Amino acid sequence: MAKRSKRYQKEFEKVDRSKVYDPESALNGVKETASASFDETVELAIKLGIDPKNSDQQVRGALVLPNGTGKEVKVVVFAQGEKQKEAEEAGADVVGGEELAERIEDGWLDFDVVVATPDMMKVVGPLGRILGPQGLMPTPKVGTVTFELEKAIKDLKAGQIEYRADSNANLHLPLGKVSFDLEDLKENLAAVMQELQDVRPAAAKGRYFRTVVLSSTMGPGFKVDPNLISDFIEEVMLSV
Repeated sequence: MAKRSKRYQKEFEKVDRSKVYDPESALNGVKETASASFDETVELAIKLGIDPKNSDQQVRGALVLPNGTGKEVKVVVFAQGEKQKEAEEAGADVVGGEELAERIEDGWLDFDVVVATPDMMKVVGPLGRILGPQGLMPTPKVGTVTFELEKAIKDLKAGQIEYRADSNANLHLPLGKVSFDLEDLKENLAAVMQELQDVRPAAAKGRYFRTVVLSSTMGPGFKVDPNLISDFIEEVMLSV
């Protein structure tokens, strides 16, 4: 087991390991135990009751967090003709075609998201060996291969996040920064949980949210009672 720092051990002692928390208490706990020297990210880890090996039990998509992620997102766009102008006006950081592909081939990866129009995938496709391992390959499934560049770019800049259950049915998502107001974090959490409920595979049986844990980047985890999720979502949505 990795040795934990004295700072972490001190914050860990504040967590009652024998209990599960309601979502609001867990978020409060995350904020209180975030003691790193930077503005830590509030992170959500979920174990879903699905079998990802079955094609009818895949959980993948994207959503825009109501209050953003607190991170400035650098977006590059592959487009041509009038679509290049549209991307630039929508706020894309870098727009190009074959010359942009060459730049990436040469090792440039100073960006967070890649968006491409469908007709440019012939240029982007060969970059899969570079972008794929970095989780940067654009795909229609999360809206990053599209002709609707203005919407895609503005959503990404506003705090769109991607989610995808791994081979063990686990999801890891950012919810914002610990400096966010509690109400903003609650709204982001409720939006994520509602989204995951909405995309629940019909073939998934039994309890859907198996384990739910909230933590900060460098802080201890707070287990959330999955039975309280639906009521939490309803409460937050009514207050918005």
